[in-house]
Amino acid sequence: MKKNAILVIDVGGNNVKLLVAGHATRRKIPSGSKMTARRMVRDVRRATRDWSYDRVSIGYPGPVIGGRPMREPYNLGGGWKGFDFRKAFGLPVKVINDAAMQALGSYRGGRMLFLGLGTGLGSALIVDGELEAMELAHLPYKRGKTYEDYLGERGLRKAGRKKWSRRVFEIARELQAALEADEVVLGGGNAKKLKSLPARMRRGDNAKAFVGGVRMWKARR
Repeated sequence: MKKNAILVIDVGGNNVKLLVAGHATRRKIPSGSKMTARRMVRDVRRATRDWSYDRVSIGYPGPVIGGRPMREPYNLGGGWKGFDFRKAFGLPVKVINDAAMQALGSYRGGRMLFLGLGTGLGSALIVDGELEAMELAHLPYKRGKTYEDYLGERGLRKAGRKKWSRRVFEIARELQAALEADEVVLGGGNAKKLKSLPARMRRGDNAKAFVGGVRMWKARR
């Protein structure tokens, strides 16, 4: 087993993406509504049989407290809440919210707000290196709808790209002002649908989740 090698697992609604730090090639496993926590561990172990690692980082699509999911995910199967990943993998494991993991990989300093535009809406704030995962997605925003209703995949399909993009920038500016963030990073799979970004906003990259998965072991949190 390679010493100090970290397996990073980015759990998504459509795929579970995998990379061992130092490898160039990622792997992915289809997820979806039948992907339970136990099945994820089993499938990951199968998919990485020829990889050597001695620690595991997991980005989970939901709130995490004390290294364990606190709520079942909206787009996956069950059995995640309170699941003991350390016992299942037989290795040291760190689990954080998936948006927080990508935020950590995107961080350059100061006060940074991260918004993950994907199937749902992820969010995190980093202030002077201190990471705080946030749960903005299901807070009410307008007309009885949540931030995720406007900025998630459903909102994109309903509004169309142009109108959705305007909403993204409007909400991002409001949150940036409220949280006094120096910059906003717009990440997640749908960030690529945004055209020219306003000042003090930059586009994230899903690959940064793997950088964040490594930084988790050094981060102050």
